Amino acid sequence: MKQNKTGKKLRIAIEGELADVIAQIMAKPRDKVNKALLQDPDGQCLTYSAMRSRFDKAREQSGVNFQFRDLRAKAATDTEDLAHAQSLLGHKNRSTTEIYTRERRGEVVRPLQRNKL
Repeated sequence: MKQNKTGKKLRIAIEGELADVIAQIMAKPRDKVNKALLQDPDGQCLTYSAMRSRFDKAREQSGVNFQFRDLRAKAATDTEDLAHAQSLLGHKNRSTTEIYTRERRGEVVRPLQRNKL
């Protein structure tokens, strides 16, 4: 994979659920296998408009307002490791990755303990 903005090359490990999905695709009869990772139930490549439509429908049903681009920041935040997030996002500078994660994570605070009466 090549980052659009920086041109940096990345190799993303194929493991876990991603490996399972790819195995399911490759297990289909030879004449029905295509190289697209995102497919409809018939094994056809999802077009941009089909993917957009499904994304919008899922977002509407979830009641959460977010955009495709928010998924990058969420991925960076969910890693819990800034160096890993930096590599995943293809950032040259740590400070760029910190911009993605700093505002999203929030500060951890402890609740007050109720006094025993």
